[in-house]
Amino acid sequence: MRKNILERLERIDRLIRIKGTGTPAELAARLKMSERNIYQYLNLMRDLGAPIKFDPYRETYYYSEEGQFIICFQPDNKDHKGDEDDVKPVVKKSA
Repeated sequence: MRKNILERLERIDRLIRIKGTGTPAELAARLKMSERNIYQYLNLMRDLGAPIKFDPYRETYYYSEEGQFIICFQPDNKDHKGDEDDVKPVVKKSA
């Protein structure tokens, strides 16, 4: 996964949390990407458990419950003996 993808996810997440995305067309222009890509990112976030909704009156996306994406590596609590198969990236939604 390229760094650019993670940066976009973080930026979309931040804009959703502050209810500052605007319409899909406005969000696409702000992030310099197509509306189609915006919908792909939003669907990816939904697939990962984000409760994303759109408010047509305020013209912004929002989370229907409080939370945010935390994209990071989290090691297991067990001793590692160099077994790379046990190391997995984690994407969490915080409460």
